[in-house]
Amino acid sequence: MELEWLADRFGDKGALLIGGAIIGALFGAFAQQSRFCLRAAAIEFSRGQVGGKMAIWLIVFSTAIAGTMLLSAFGMFTATEARQLASPQSLSGAAIGGLLFGTGMVLARGCSSRLLVLSATGNLRALLSGLVFAVVAQASLHGFLSPLRDALASPLTTLSIGSNDLLTLFGISEIIALTFVLVGLVASLSLALWRKIGLWKTITAFAVGACIPLAWWFTKSMTTIAFEPVQLEALSFTGPSANTLMLFLSEPGSMIDFDVGLVPGVFIGAFIAALVTGELELQGFEGGGSMRRYLAGAALMGFGGMLAGGCAVGAGVTGASIFALTAWVTLFAIWIAAATTDWVVDRKLPARKARSQARSVAGEAQLSDLQPGM
Repeated sequence: MELEWLADRFGDKGALLIGGAIIGALFGAFAQQSRFCLRAAAIEFSRGQVGGKMAIWLIVFSTAIAGTMLLSAFGMFTATEARQLASPQSLSGAAIGGLLFGTGMVLARGCSSRLLVLSATGNLRALLSGLVFAVVAQASLHGFLSPLRDALASPLTTLSIGSNDLLTLFGISEIIALTFVLVGLVASLSLALWRKIGLWKTITAFAVGACIPLAWWFTKSMTTIAFEPVQLEALSFTGPSANTLMLFLSEPGSMIDFDVGLVPGVFIGAFIAALVTGELELQGFEGGGSMRRYLAGAALMGFGGMLAGGCAVGAGVTGASIFALTAWVTLFAIWIAAATTDWVVDRKLPARKARSQARSVAGEAQLSDLQPGM
């Protein structure tokens, strides 16, 4: 097998690194071309629209779940071996972390994966925000924020309900679940056709979603040939971003694995896609207020993603693909927080400011009319 040759040639860790980089590059390239973004979809939906951004997200989401379930149906993947189902998870952390992440996602104008993709195209706002995200995520995992994360995660876990498997908890068979997912995929493709997002964006959105079962298959295959234990996982960007950051601060070779290959792979893939299509462009902050907003959002995402156990992709797509209850709780909380933050920060406050300025201008005009002519 090719994977056995790869492991023999580069070692187990090297094979995981290469596999993570390749899958990451595919994800980065396709995400850059499809404009896949949970924030954009959530805002579009919260504003009473069901358009192209929503269609793209739904295609990615339903493709990831359908592909993962088909892997399971053919015996190529066992969902219960994944971390999200194999060990207790925090329900309180999922809810609170999802709310924080959704708020930060709107403030930073993109989730963690979107920031990584945008930074590869020359967006310096996204690059700096992504670095802040990784630093805060690492501080939440092993640093000074970890006690707060533990305190918020401990009150309610899946131990209290016996399982984190959504299908098991509600007694839903995999056949029924797969049927609904396939119907959802057809509906999302129909929406894409109706909204005329184009064949290329539809194909690349489908490819983004397919990266999730591809990653599941790869890491599952590595568990059968590696001499050392390999974590069964797919795509996520909170933990991997923190690990990639620590790679540059640790002894060389000490943290080589799938996660560390993933983040650079996404960056390289997005860069190549943008280069080929002529979309590279340097962009910076528009002022101090803009910078504060982006960095605050990135910090909220870093802590929230680590608290929830996943980001918009890690929980919202990867965790959802194996029907982990905490992942669906996180995803639901992200949508609620994103819609609320958009309404308050980007709609209500600007409208109130505009009305205040209009009244001020009107008042000045009245004072000018009352003043005697010279």
